[in-house]
Amino acid sequence: MHRRHFLIGGSGLFASALLPVFASASPSAKAQWKALLPAASYRVLFEEDTEPSGSSPLNAEKRAGTYICAACYQPLFDSSTKFESGTGWPSFYDHLPKALGVKTDYKLVWPRKEYHCSRCGGHQGHVFDDGPKPTGLRYCNNGVALRFVPKGEKLPELRV
Repeated sequence: MHRRHFLIGGSGLFASALLPVFASASPSAKAQWKALLPAASYRVLFEEDTEPSGSSPLNAEKRAGTYICAACYQPLFDSSTKFESGTGWPSFYDHLPKALGVKTDYKLVWPRKEYHCSRCGGHQGHVFDDGPKPTGLRYCNNGVALRFVPKGEKLPELRV
């Protein structure tokens, strides 16, 4: 076996050991989320799927407001931090305080920073170091994992 194959295989084994680290929802909680959410949202939020690039209507959203978790309704991003990244997914350069939890994702062999809603554990997307000032970060979010609440509208009550 070549060293390269050993390293790639070892990385995969290491990654598979880490995958359950952020799976905070119990099977009964996942069943409740599955009953509440559209299928695409559930797959992204609780099975860590990714929606197709360019498919989210939130890409074109330009109004002032708040982006909230599509599952538990926790506020995650203020619209003032949204920017056009050219990736086809809603992107933000900063998040609201204590809104996100981050872990390292090895699903593609090389490490990426994956982030989740800190309240329900729902997968939102990945954060990269190629965003604009002032943070230099790009929170690349799945649109089906978010809901937009325009400024002036009441935020929905958090749900469990």
